[in-house]
Parts: sequence; C-alpha cells; structure tokens
Amino acid sequence: MKKLLTLLGALAALALAALNPAPAAAQAPAKITIVVFGFPSLGAFMPPVIKAKHFDTAHGLDIEFVERPPDAYTTQFNSGEFKVGGSAALLTVGLADVRGVKVKYLFNLFDFWGTIVTSRKDIKTLKDLEGKELAAASSTTNFVMSEFFAKKQGVDTAKIKVVNTAPPGLVGYALADRADAVQLWEPAYTLLKAKKPDIRMLDTGMAKTWKGFAGGERIPYLGVAAHDDWIAANQALIPKLYATYKEAGAYIAAHPEECALLIAPKAAPPDREALVSLIKSNDRLGMSVVPAGEVTKQIDAVYRAGIDVGYFKSMPSNNTIYDKPMQ
Repeated sequence: MKKLLTLLGALAALALAALNPAPAAAQAPAKITIVVFGFPSLGAFMPPVIKAKHFDTAHGLDIEFVERPPDAYTTQFNSGEFKVGGSAALLTVGLADVRGVKVKYLFNLFDFWGTIVTSRKDIKTLKDLEGKELAAASSTTNFVMSEFFAKKQGVDTAKIKVVNTAPPGLVGYALADRADAVQLWEPAYTLLKAKKPDIRMLDTGMAKTWKGFAGGERIPYLGVAAHDDWIAANQALIPKLYATYKEAGAYIAAHPEECALLIAPKAAPPDREALVSLIKSNDRLGMSVVPAGEVTKQIDAVYRAGIDVGYFKSMPSNNTIYDKPMQ
C-alpha cells in the first residue's frame, strides 16, 4: 500500500509539472556594435542615455558603442569593420553608395543645423572668409553642407583655407582664436557660446536657401545606417534598434536636466545648463527620430545638394534608404 501511495504521488507530481512547466531561460539580448563620433557630437548624444537607462536591454539588445573621429569612422564603417554606424550623416552614406559600398540609412536622429562663428571684427559675412583661414572637420557632412550654403551666397570656397580637425578640437580653435573662423554644429556651438558669449554667428541664409532649393524646411542629417549584409541577417533587430533610439529621444526631451548630466558628465555647471536649454528648445539641436522611409523626398534633396556642391559625381541610389516597417 505504501509503495502504491508513493507511486501515485510521483505520478501526480509529474502531471502537475506538465501542467505548470518551469519558465524557459530568458533569451540573451542580441549584441550590436555601433561606431559613433566622440563628444561633443550628435552621434555621441544618445548613447550614454541609452546605456544608463538600459533602453537597449529593454528591447532585447546589448549595444556596444565604439567612438572614432570622423576620418576613422568613415574608413572603418565603409570597409565593413563596423557594420552599423550611429553617426551616419546622409552625405557620407550617399558617398559610400557612389563608391560601391552597399549601405542603407535606417532612420534619422537629427535634422541639419550648422554654423560658422568668428571673433574677428573684419569678418561680417561669409564672403569675408575668402582669403581667410577656416577651422573645420572637413570630412563631415556638416562641413559639406556649410559649403553648399556658402556657395549659394556667392562665396568662392576655393579661396578659403580650411584647417581640418576632429569635432572635439573645434571648440578649442574658437576659444583660442587660432583661426579666422570656425565651422561647427550642436552641441559644440552651445558649449562654445557658454564659454565665449561674445563670439558671433555668420548668416548662412540656410532657411531661405533650402526652401528655394528643396521646397521645404526639413533637412534630414544624421542617423543610424548599416551595411546591406548586416541588414539581411538582422531584419528582426532593426525595429528594436529604432525603438531603442526612439525611446531615448523621448526621454531626453522629457528629462533634459538628468540627460545633460549623462551626456556631458565632466562639463562645468554652466555648460550643462546650456545643454539643458538646447534640449528644451530643440531648434538648433533638431532631434527627430523618424524612419528613413518617411523622409525619402527630403533625403533626395540632400543628395541633390551633394551633387550641387561637387561632393558626388553621380546621384546616390534610392537603395540607400531603408523603407521596411519599423513596427
């Protein structure tokens, strides 16, 4: 009888286990390595927030962000050493395509804004830069776009001596007044203005020029891009990657004080306050996380600007625009 009861108990336990199976082991997050520019640059704006708030793991990803200066970024991304780029400026993506590198712009993070600043009293317009020295990160899309706007104002850019430096060096050039003018963008401009309030922006005529050229105001500028072979092998990860950045962008907009500290932890309090103002206004920051497929016409206009300024010899293919659903 005792053996029978033991057997019946064992059978009951097995039946209960069948009805209530043990939970499956949690699936490990998918690892993605993304190359980005270093701070201060837009490509370095969201990564620290993504990692600090674990937005990647919340969407089943484990993202490793690797920083590179612009020249190294372009070389290592185009060669395929890094398959995903988080400082993917549109003209750089287009140039890769023209050179036979199969890549796609997955989604936009920031719309374009750039400027040229000076402390020299004799420089009042862009035309005054002819015969002068301009410090710039010349391999970046932002610089190429600044050339486009300068040429539209009748400036002979061949007469400007360009001193090439990485984005982190631009603020230093302006603070030390080492060049007649400096071409830069956000968040570098805001950090510079906090340290040197009397520095002046030159009028680039951007809004009027772009409306006449493209018929609108929006200029998609920087986002996330990937090689076609990586995309083919990782289709399921792309909506998760988009959701990660989308959530980070929304969090930054809603919590500017907290995120300014994450983005620039070593910055002095006045610099962080300036970043908070930049995030709140968003006019120069231009943070806008949208799928590439939703801004196809605007991307085409940026490519045409690249043709206009001589950056491309031929028009990049529309195959550079990722148009699959992000949901």
